[in-house]
Amino acid sequence: IRPLSKGHTLVVPKMEVDRLFDLPEEDFQALWAFTHKVAKAMEASVPCNRVGVAVLGFEVPHAHIHLVPLRTEGDLNFAHPKLQLAPEVMEEIAASIAQEVAEDILH
Repeated sequence: IRPLSKGHTLVVPKMEVDRLFDLPEEDFQALWAFTHKVAKAMEASVPCNRVGVAVLGFEVPHAHIHLVPLRTEGDLNFAHPKLQLAPEVMEEIAASIAQEVAEDILH
C-alpha cells in the first residue's frame, strides 16, 4: 500500500462488492458510521487540517473508502507520487488510529 500522506487509511466493508453502492443499505450506513469513527481517530492521531474522503474503485474490485489526512487541497490528488514509509512507521500510525477508534467505541 502506497499512501498519499502519513495516515492515509482505507475503510473496507467485510462484504466484498465491486461498487460501494452495491452494498445493502444497512451495510452501507454501517460503513459510513465506522468511517466517521476512523476519521475522528485520524484527526486525533495524525497532524492534519482536515481528513479528505475519496471513493474511486478503479484499481481494486472491492469497494473501499480512502481517508487522507490533509494539510492542503492538493494532498488528495491521486496523481501525485505516493509515499514510501517504513513498515514500522505505518504500523505505528495504524496502532495510534486503532487505539483512538477503540477508545471511541468504549465511550
